[in-house]
Amino acid sequence: MKLDEAVRLWDPEPGWLNTASYGIPPEPAFEALQSALAEWRRGANGWDKWDRSTNRARAAFARLVGVEAADVAVGASASQVLAPVAASLPPGSRVVVPDIEQTSNLFPWLAHDLDVRTVPPADLPGAIDERTDAVAFSLVQSATGEVAAADEVVAAARTHGALIVADATQAVGWMPVEATPFDVLAVSAYKWLMCPRGTAFCYVSPAVRDRIRPIAANWYAGDGDASYGPPLRLAKDARRFDIAAPWFSYVAAAPTLELLLEIGIGPINDHDVRLANRFRTGLGMPPGDSAIVTVTRPGAAQRLAEAGIRASVRNGAARLAFHLYTTEADVDTAVAALI
Repeated sequence: MKLDEAVRLWDPEPGWLNTASYGIPPEPAFEALQSALAEWRRGANGWDKWDRSTNRARAAFARLVGVEAADVAVGASASQVLAPVAASLPPGSRVVVPDIEQTSNLFPWLAHDLDVRTVPPADLPGAIDERTDAVAFSLVQSATGEVAAADEVVAAARTHGALIVADATQAVGWMPVEATPFDVLAVSAYKWLMCPRGTAFCYVSPAVRDRIRPIAANWYAGDGDASYGPPLRLAKDARRFDIAAPWFSYVAAAPTLELLLEIGIGPINDHDVRLANRFRTGLGMPPGDSAIVTVTRPGAAQRLAEAGIRASVRNGAARLAFHLYTTEADVDTAVAALI
Protein backbone atom coordinates (compact mmCIF):
# COMPACT_ATOMS: atom_id res chain seq x y z
CA MET A 1 0.00 0.00 0.00
CA LYS A 2 1.37 3.39 -0.95
CA LEU A 3 1.90 5.85 1.88
CA ASP A 4 -0.19 8.61 0.31
CA GLU A 5 -3.13 6.18 0.17
CA ALA A 6 -2.59 4.65 3.60
CA VAL A 7 -2.35 7.98 5.40
CA ARG A 8 -6.06 8.54 4.75
CA LEU A 9 -6.67 5.91 7.43
CA TRP A 10 -5.41 8.37 10.05
CA ASP A 11 -7.39 11.39 11.20
CA PRO A 12 -5.24 13.60 13.43
CA GLU A 13 -6.20 17.13 14.27
CA PRO A 14 -3.76 19.49 12.55
CA GLY A 15 -0.66 20.27 14.60
CA TRP A 16 0.06 16.88 16.20
CA LEU A 17 3.88 16.80 16.37
CA ASN A 18 4.13 14.68 19.49
CA THR A 19 4.41 11.07 18.35
CA ALA A 20 7.51 10.74 20.55
CA SER A 21 4.97 10.88 23.42
CA TYR A 22 2.24 8.78 21.82
CA GLY A 23 1.17 7.81 18.34
CA ILE A 24 -2.27 8.16 16.77
CA PRO A 25 -4.04 4.94 15.71
CA PRO A 26 -5.28 4.23 12.20
CA GLU A 27 -8.99 3.73 11.58
CA PRO A 28 -8.87 -0.11 11.39
CA ALA A 29 -7.25 -0.27 14.84
CA PHE A 30 -9.71 2.16 16.40
CA GLU A 31 -12.66 0.29 14.94
CA ALA A 32 -11.31 -3.08 16.10
CA LEU A 33 -10.93 -1.71 19.61
CA GLN A 34 -14.43 -0.25 19.69
CA SER A 35 -15.85 -3.57 18.51
CA ALA A 36 -14.02 -5.50 21.21
CA LEU A 37 -15.09 -3.06 23.91
CA ALA A 38 -18.71 -3.43 22.79
CA GLU A 39 -18.37 -7.22 22.98
CA TRP A 40 -16.87 -6.93 26.47
CA ARG A 41 -19.71 -4.68 27.61
CA ARG A 42 -22.29 -7.24 26.49
CA GLY A 43 -20.38 -10.39 27.38
CA ALA A 44 -20.80 -11.42 23.77
CA ASN A 45 -17.89 -13.88 23.59
CA GLY A 46 -14.95 -15.34 25.47
CA TRP A 47 -11.63 -13.58 25.79
CA ASP A 48 -9.89 -16.07 23.49
CA LYS A 49 -11.24 -14.18 20.47
CA TRP A 50 -9.50 -10.99 21.60
CA ASP A 51 -6.35 -12.82 22.62
CA ARG A 52 -5.77 -14.09 19.09
CA SER A 53 -4.72 -10.53 18.29
CA THR A 54 -1.72 -10.94 20.61
CA ASN A 55 -0.02 -13.51 18.40
CA ARG A 56 -0.97 -11.55 15.29
CA ALA A 57 0.76 -8.52 16.78
CA ARG A 58 3.76 -10.59 17.87
CA ALA A 59 4.15 -11.98 14.35
CA ALA A 60 3.82 -8.56 12.72
CA PHE A 61 6.35 -6.98 15.07
CA ALA A 62 8.76 -9.84 14.43
CA ARG A 63 8.54 -9.18 10.68
CA LEU A 64 9.12 -5.46 11.23
CA VAL A 65 12.45 -6.15 12.98
CA GLY A 66 13.49 -9.17 10.90
CA VAL A 67 13.23 -12.03 13.40
CA GLU A 68 11.12 -15.10 14.10
CA ALA A 69 7.95 -14.66 16.13
CA ALA A 70 9.22 -17.39 18.48
CA ASP A 71 12.01 -15.02 19.53
CA VAL A 72 9.63 -12.22 20.59
CA ALA A 73 8.00 -11.84 24.00
CA VAL A 74 4.95 -9.65 24.59
CA GLY A 75 4.47 -7.35 27.54
CA ALA A 76 3.11 -4.02 28.68
CA SER A 77 6.09 -1.63 28.79
CA ALA A 78 9.79 -1.47 27.98
CA SER A 79 10.86 -1.42 31.63
CA GLN A 80 8.71 -4.47 32.37
CA VAL A 81 10.20 -6.58 29.56
CA LEU A 82 13.72 -5.45 30.52
CA ALA A 83 13.31 -6.22 34.22
CA PRO A 84 14.12 -9.95 33.90
CA VAL A 85 17.28 -9.13 31.97
CA ALA A 86 18.54 -6.79 34.68
CA ALA A 87 17.55 -9.21 37.44
CA SER A 88 19.56 -11.99 35.79
CA LEU A 89 22.94 -10.26 35.88
CA PRO A 90 25.22 -11.36 38.73
CA PRO A 91 25.66 -8.81 41.55
CA GLY A 92 28.40 -6.31 40.80
CA SER A 93 28.15 -6.68 37.02
CA ARG A 94 29.16 -3.53 35.18
CA VAL A 95 26.50 -2.02 32.94
CA VAL A 96 27.33 0.96 30.73
CA VAL A 97 24.43 3.28 29.84
CA PRO A 98 24.17 6.73 28.18
CA ASP A 99 23.86 9.51 30.74
CA ILE A 100 20.66 10.87 29.17
CA GLU A 101 19.01 7.48 28.79
CA GLN A 102 15.26 7.40 29.36
CA THR A 103 14.78 5.78 32.75
CA SER A 104 12.79 2.82 31.41
CA ASN A 105 16.19 1.52 30.28
CA LEU A 106 18.08 2.82 33.31
CA PHE A 107 16.05 2.17 36.45
CA PRO A 108 15.80 -1.61 35.84
CA TRP A 109 19.60 -1.75 36.15
CA LEU A 110 19.82 0.69 39.05
CA ALA A 111 17.25 -1.32 41.01
CA HIS A 112 19.76 -4.16 41.41
CA ASP A 113 23.22 -4.51 42.93
CA LEU A 114 24.96 -3.64 39.69
CA ASP A 115 27.83 -1.32 38.83
CA VAL A 116 26.02 1.10 36.50
CA ARG A 117 28.27 3.58 34.71
CA THR A 118 26.82 6.44 32.65
CA VAL A 119 28.62 8.27 29.85
CA PRO A 120 27.60 10.74 27.12
CA PRO A 121 25.99 8.92 24.18
CA ALA A 122 28.85 9.79 21.83
CA ASP A 123 31.34 8.21 24.25
CA LEU A 124 29.44 4.93 24.62
CA PRO A 125 31.47 2.74 22.22
CA GLY A 126 34.76 3.82 23.81
CA ALA A 127 33.46 3.20 27.33
CA ILE A 128 32.93 -0.52 26.66
CA ASP A 129 35.97 -2.54 27.77
CA GLU A 130 36.96 -5.86 29.29
CA ARG A 131 35.24 -4.92 32.57
CA THR A 132 31.87 -4.35 30.86
CA ASP A 133 29.27 -7.07 31.37
CA ALA A 134 26.38 -5.33 29.59
CA VAL A 135 25.67 -2.21 27.58
CA ALA A 136 22.15 -0.77 27.53
CA PHE A 137 21.23 2.08 25.20
CA SER A 138 18.47 3.59 23.07
CA LEU A 139 18.75 3.42 19.31
CA VAL A 140 17.21 6.91 19.28
CA GLN A 141 17.42 9.08 22.37
CA SER A 142 14.05 10.16 23.77
CA ALA A 143 15.22 13.55 25.03
CA THR A 144 17.12 14.69 21.95
CA GLY A 145 16.27 12.46 18.99
CA GLU A 146 19.95 11.59 18.60
CA VAL A 147 20.46 8.41 16.58
CA ALA A 148 22.96 6.10 18.25
CA ALA A 149 26.08 4.81 16.54
CA ALA A 150 24.64 1.33 17.00
CA ASP A 151 27.15 -0.46 14.77
CA GLU A 152 30.04 0.93 16.81
CA VAL A 153 28.38 0.01 20.10
CA VAL A 154 27.69 -3.53 18.90
CA ALA A 155 31.24 -3.98 17.61
CA ALA A 156 32.76 -2.82 20.90
CA ALA A 157 30.43 -5.00 22.93
CA ARG A 158 31.15 -8.08 20.82
CA THR A 159 34.88 -7.49 21.14
CA HIS A 160 34.61 -7.58 24.93
CA GLY A 161 31.84 -10.17 25.27
CA ALA A 162 29.29 -7.76 26.76
CA LEU A 163 25.54 -8.34 26.64
CA ILE A 164 23.90 -5.87 24.23
CA VAL A 165 20.51 -4.47 25.28
CA ALA A 166 18.81 -1.93 23.01
CA ASP A 167 15.68 0.12 23.63
CA ALA A 168 14.15 0.82 20.22
CA THR A 169 11.01 2.56 21.47
CA GLN A 170 11.85 5.83 19.70
CA ALA A 171 13.09 4.07 16.56
CA VAL A 172 10.92 1.17 15.41
CA GLY A 173 8.06 2.54 13.34
CA TRP A 174 9.96 5.28 11.54
CA MET A 175 13.51 3.93 11.26
CA PRO A 176 14.45 0.57 9.71
CA VAL A 177 15.66 -1.66 12.54
CA GLU A 178 17.06 -5.19 12.45
CA ALA A 179 16.95 -6.83 15.87
CA THR A 180 19.46 -9.62 15.29
CA PRO A 181 22.66 -7.60 16.02
CA PHE A 182 21.42 -7.21 19.60
CA ASP A 183 20.99 -9.76 22.37
CA VAL A 184 17.84 -8.05 23.63
CA LEU A 185 15.76 -5.39 21.93
CA ALA A 186 12.79 -3.84 23.76
CA VAL A 187 10.07 -1.60 22.33
CA SER A 188 7.15 0.18 23.95
CA ALA A 189 4.71 0.19 21.06
CA TYR A 190 2.49 3.16 21.92
CA LYS A 191 4.72 5.75 20.29
CA TRP A 192 5.99 5.31 16.70
CA LEU A 193 4.19 1.98 16.30
CA MET A 194 0.95 3.79 17.20
CA CYS A 195 -0.45 0.97 19.33
CA PRO A 196 -2.35 1.52 22.58
CA ARG A 197 -0.41 2.03 25.78
CA GLY A 198 0.10 -1.34 27.41
CA THR A 199 1.75 -2.97 24.39
CA ALA A 200 5.44 -3.83 24.34
CA PHE A 201 7.64 -6.33 22.56
CA CYS A 202 11.02 -7.82 23.39
CA TYR A 203 13.31 -9.70 21.04
CA VAL A 204 15.41 -12.17 23.02
CA SER A 205 18.19 -13.82 21.07
CA PRO A 206 18.20 -17.61 21.39
CA ALA A 207 21.90 -17.29 22.25
CA VAL A 208 21.14 -15.54 25.57
CA ARG A 209 17.67 -16.88 26.34
CA ASP A 210 18.85 -19.37 28.96
CA ARG A 211 20.85 -16.66 30.77
CA ILE A 212 17.67 -14.74 31.63
CA ARG A 213 15.45 -15.78 34.53
CA PRO A 214 11.71 -15.51 33.78
CA ILE A 215 10.99 -13.68 37.03
CA ALA A 216 7.41 -12.89 35.95
CA ALA A 217 6.65 -16.54 35.15
CA ASN A 218 2.91 -17.04 34.76
CA TRP A 219 0.32 -19.24 33.08
CA TYR A 220 0.36 -17.23 29.86
CA ALA A 221 4.06 -17.99 29.43
CA GLY A 222 3.43 -21.69 29.97
CA ASP A 223 4.10 -24.63 27.71
CA GLY A 224 0.65 -25.99 26.87
CA ASP A 225 -1.96 -25.96 29.61
CA ALA A 226 -0.21 -24.27 32.52
CA SER A 227 -3.15 -22.80 34.40
CA TYR A 228 -3.00 -24.85 37.60
CA GLY A 229 -0.52 -26.65 39.80
CA PRO A 230 3.14 -27.63 39.53
CA PRO A 231 5.57 -28.31 38.01
CA LEU A 232 6.93 -25.15 36.43
CA ARG A 233 6.39 -25.59 32.70
CA LEU A 234 7.29 -22.61 30.57
CA ALA A 235 7.50 -22.20 26.81
CA LYS A 236 10.82 -23.20 25.29
CA ASP A 237 11.06 -20.02 23.20
CA ALA A 238 10.81 -16.32 24.05
CA ARG A 239 7.17 -16.78 25.06
CA ARG A 240 8.50 -17.85 28.45
CA PHE A 241 8.96 -14.12 29.13
CA ASP A 242 5.37 -13.17 28.18
CA ILE A 243 3.02 -11.62 30.66
CA ALA A 244 -0.74 -12.16 30.38
CA ALA A 245 -1.29 -9.56 27.68
CA PRO A 246 -3.91 -6.80 28.06
CA TRP A 247 -6.47 -7.98 25.51
CA PHE A 248 -7.83 -4.71 24.26
CA SER A 249 -4.46 -3.07 23.73
CA TYR A 250 -3.40 -5.94 21.51
CA VAL A 251 -6.73 -5.98 19.65
CA ALA A 252 -5.78 -2.55 18.29
CA ALA A 253 -2.06 -3.33 17.99
CA ALA A 254 -2.45 -6.17 15.51
CA PRO A 255 -4.12 -4.24 12.65
CA THR A 256 -1.81 -1.27 13.19
CA LEU A 257 1.36 -3.32 12.89
CA GLU A 258 0.00 -5.25 9.92
CA LEU A 259 -0.78 -1.95 8.20
CA LEU A 260 2.78 -0.75 8.79
CA LEU A 261 4.03 -3.89 7.09
CA GLU A 262 1.82 -3.14 4.10
CA ILE A 263 3.17 0.41 3.83
CA GLY A 264 6.80 -0.45 4.55
CA ILE A 265 9.13 1.34 6.94
CA GLY A 266 11.29 2.66 4.09
CA PRO A 267 8.67 5.10 2.72
CA ILE A 268 7.73 6.13 6.26
CA ASN A 269 11.37 6.88 7.06
CA ASP A 270 11.74 8.97 3.91
CA HIS A 271 8.58 10.94 4.73
CA ASP A 272 9.35 11.49 8.41
CA VAL A 273 12.97 12.58 7.98
CA ARG A 274 12.07 14.79 4.99
CA LEU A 275 9.53 16.69 7.07
CA ALA A 276 11.87 16.87 10.06
CA ASN A 277 14.48 18.39 7.76
CA ARG A 278 11.92 20.79 6.29
CA PHE A 279 11.43 22.00 9.86
CA ARG A 280 15.17 22.21 10.50
CA THR A 281 15.75 24.16 7.29
CA GLY A 282 12.95 26.57 8.17
CA LEU A 283 14.74 27.41 11.41
CA GLY A 284 18.19 27.61 9.84
CA MET A 285 19.32 24.34 11.38
CA PRO A 286 21.48 21.80 9.53
CA PRO A 287 19.73 18.70 8.20
CA GLY A 288 19.70 15.57 10.32
CA ASP A 289 18.88 11.89 10.24
CA SER A 290 16.18 11.78 12.92
CA ALA A 291 12.40 12.20 12.92
CA ILE A 292 12.72 13.95 16.30
CA VAL A 293 13.94 17.54 16.54
CA THR A 294 14.58 19.54 19.70
CA VAL A 295 14.53 23.34 19.87
CA THR A 296 15.99 25.40 22.73
CA ARG A 297 14.79 28.85 21.64
CA PRO A 298 13.33 30.91 24.51
CA GLY A 299 9.58 30.51 24.81
CA ALA A 300 9.48 27.84 22.08
CA ALA A 301 6.99 25.57 23.82
CA GLN A 302 4.56 28.41 24.55
CA ARG A 303 4.78 29.80 21.03
CA LEU A 304 4.13 26.39 19.53
CA ALA A 305 1.14 25.83 21.80
CA GLU A 306 -0.34 29.22 20.90
CA ALA A 307 -0.07 28.23 17.22
CA GLY A 308 -1.96 25.00 17.85
CA ILE A 309 1.10 22.76 17.68
CA ARG A 310 1.08 19.94 20.23
CA ALA A 311 4.65 19.01 21.08
CA SER A 312 6.42 18.17 24.34
CA VAL A 313 9.21 19.57 26.49
CA ARG A 314 12.21 17.43 27.45
CA ASN A 315 15.22 18.72 29.39
CA GLY A 316 14.04 22.29 28.84
CA ALA A 317 13.82 21.95 25.05
CA ALA A 318 10.74 21.72 22.86
CA ARG A 319 10.65 18.27 21.27
CA LEU A 320 8.84 17.83 17.96
CA ALA A 321 8.23 14.48 16.29
CA PHE A 322 7.27 14.01 12.64
CA HIS A 323 5.46 10.85 11.55
CA LEU A 324 3.57 9.46 8.59
CA TYR A 325 0.42 11.52 9.29
CA THR A 326 2.40 14.77 9.63
CA THR A 327 1.75 17.24 6.82
CA GLU A 328 3.82 20.04 5.31
CA ALA A 329 1.20 22.41 6.70
CA ASP A 330 1.92 21.12 10.21
CA VAL A 331 5.62 21.75 9.67
CA ASP A 332 5.15 25.21 8.23
CA THR A 333 2.86 26.22 11.08
CA ALA A 334 5.51 25.14 13.59
CA VAL A 335 8.24 27.03 11.73
CA ALA A 336 6.14 30.18 11.54
CA ALA A 337 5.53 30.03 15.28
CA LEU A 338 9.25 29.98 16.03
CA ILE A 339 10.79 32.45 13.57
